[in-house]
Amino acid sequence: MFQVIGGRSVQAARLLAPRSAVLVEAVRGRKSRTDPVAKSKEGRIKVPSPVDPVEMVVLKERYSEYELIMRALRMEFREGVLRKKYEEEMGSQAEQRARQEEEEHRALMDWNNQENLRILKARVLRIQQEEEEAERKKMEAAIRREQEQQEFIRQKEEEILKLQDEAKNFVTLENLDQRIEEALDNPKNYNFAIDKEGKVVKRTAMQ
Repeated sequence: MFQVIGGRSVQAARLLAPRSAVLVEAVRGRKSRTDPVAKSKEGRIKVPSPVDPVEMVVLKERYSEYELIMRALRMEFREGVLRKKYEEEMGSQAEQRARQEEEEHRALMDWNNQENLRILKARVLRIQQEEEEAERKKMEAAIRREQEQQEFIRQKEEEILKLQDEAKNFVTLENLDQRIEEALDNPKNYNFAIDKEGKVVKRTAMQ
């Protein structure tokens, strides 16, 4: 082996090394914890770099925005991965469930249409029956009014006939003398008493 001193020696070693040989670049190792401080740094005092308050506020705000954006991106990516995984695992079941729901919806729509048709027929029949019942009641009322009117006319005719018959016995100027003579020839005694049944029980003789 040869000792490497500086960057030029390393480049020269690379040029002089054979093509088939493995080039090993020398790397200066780190100091151990027990090594003393270098002489060039014995009196050195570390002073922190000055911090600008305005720049610090801006950096904190930008870092907060950065954290929010990164968190949102991570959640978005995670949601996408989970969604893709769920779709791959449950895609067939979801499709089957959607098909089943579609069939159930179609069956319910058919049942709804049939039920609406049945209710419509029942409503039409009920309206028709109500119209027929109203027409029947109207006819019955008209017939009853006609019968009542006929009965009223018949009663009035009977009253007229009865009055005509009774009018034959009325006392008029033409038959006044005749009625007086008949009353004198056939006197009637209205002085009598009757019982609860309407029978004559006592009669007073005419004087």
